Amino acid sequence: AKGWMGKIDAQEEKAGQVLNNARLAEKGGVLEVRTGPATTYWNPANMATGNYSVKATFTESNYMGLNDHPHPYGIVIGGNAMGTADQSFIYCSAYGSGTFIVRGMGPAPFAVSARKPEPNAAINKAAGKGSSVKQDIAMTVTADKVECSVNGTVVGSYPKADVVAAGKLKSTDGVYGIRFAHNTDAVVSGLTVVKN
Repeated sequence: AKGWMGKIDAQEEKAGQVLNNARLAEKGGVLEVRTGPATTYWNPANMATGNYSVKATFTESNYMGLNDHPHPYGIVIGGNAMGTADQSFIYCSAYGSGTFIVRGMGPAPFAVSARKPEPNAAINKAAGKGSSVKQDIAMTVTADKVECSVNGTVVGSYPKADVVAAGKLKSTDGVYGIRFAHNTDAVVSGLTVVKN
């Protein structure tokens, strides 16, 4: 995908994985992602500042096709110093099992939502292994909150002061992108930012 960059998680690097073990392609504005290692992707031109929402549709057409349990994917915002040892960002990811998680890197991983994936009725559940499941995922920044929405429902709302702090986000202003756990295969369409 022209102009896009990626970085695999530090623990994946320690295990000997490399970025080339994951793949990002773009066809007609649709991003195709297939990961080996857990990977964060971004295009440095994609910046969001102030109050905004970043949204996209994620379609996993072969649910758990590369693994034996659900793996998440979602939206990244607030990216600063991306690709460096000092990078920071926050992400909201959904699982095809009907759960979500919100975490960040600052540069060490930090939890925003509960440590384990949380269920929410708004999140679509795949009918079973090999079936298709689709999620519309968005992250919204307001004057005092960061929210994660899945399929039009806010599933998590967090005070901005809790996520922009030492060892967490440098700012909610920054690059936006996408994040995929290891061994996941899905397409991303309609990745856009809207000013609120």
